[in-house]
This record gives sequence, structure tokens and C-alpha cells, in this order.
Amino acid sequence: MHITRYTDYSLRVLIYLSLNTEKRSTIKDIADSYGISKNHLMKVVHNLNKCGYIETLRGKKGGMRLSKKPENINVGKLVLELEPDFNLVECFSHNGNCAITPVCELKSILGSALSEFIKKLSEYTLADVIVKGDEGKAAEILGLSLDNDSDGKVIPISNVG
Repeated sequence: MHITRYTDYSLRVLIYLSLNTEKRSTIKDIADSYGISKNHLMKVVHNLNKCGYIETLRGKKGGMRLSKKPENINVGKLVLELEPDFNLVECFSHNGNCAITPVCELKSILGSALSEFIKKLSEYTLADVIVKGDEGKAAEILGLSLDNDSDGKVIPISNVG
């Protein structure tokens, strides 16, 4: 199975935003944290906003944040929504042109594998992606500073500057 770079970057944006809950993030923040191009992220962010996964605000105090709780973002549903197709082999497409398609079970076998792949991804939410208890470590790796709330719980906050 294969996930496109577009879906990979979408997941990275959502992971970043799930760790940075106290402040709006910018495309530059995320691009710098992952070492990827801002241009690649612009389309990703636009689509995530259009699909309702994030909220964006333009202007000086603008940025983005999750519009849903991480536990309400299903990874399988997200992948199905973002991937253009799952045509693993030619016979998956409507205009496939394989001579043995009428007698070949490859499409059925790969279709079954694909179904199990999506089924497995659907068992997880965005909240499951970061190892429990390591949210602070993930935030640190991404260059987010940490702060403590009144209960002593570690809350990731974006670096300033």
C-alpha cells in the first residue's frame, strides 16, 4: 500500500497542531519544524481547512489550529478522504487494459488487502499517533516549547520567534 506525500504532509500538519494547542500555528512554523517546503504545505493546509479538519485565520494574529479534537479525527477516514485513488495495479482503474483481467484474481486479492489496510488505519485516531506520555518529547523534537498548566500537566506551546 502507498500513501502519497500529500497525505503524509497532511498527517504531519495535524500532528503538529494536536501538539500545539495553546497558540495558532503558521505554515512557516510547521515547515520549519519538519524541514519541508512552505509551498508544499500551502495546498495541504488549504485542503485540510476545506475538509473541516483545521480552522485558519488570516492576518497579523492569524494562523491555524485543529477544528476537531484529535480523538475525533479518524486516520482511516482521513486517508480515504485525501488519497486521490488506490489504483494499486492497472486493473483497478476503469480504463485498465490488461489482457488477463477476466481470469485473474490479482484485483480481488489486492482489493482485499487494501480493504484490510484501510480497516486497520480506521482503528486509530490522531490522538493515537503520538505515544501516550511522550507528547512533550514530540513537541520538543518539533521545536515547540513546553509550559505547565495549573494542574502540572505539560502543554506544548509554540516557540516565539
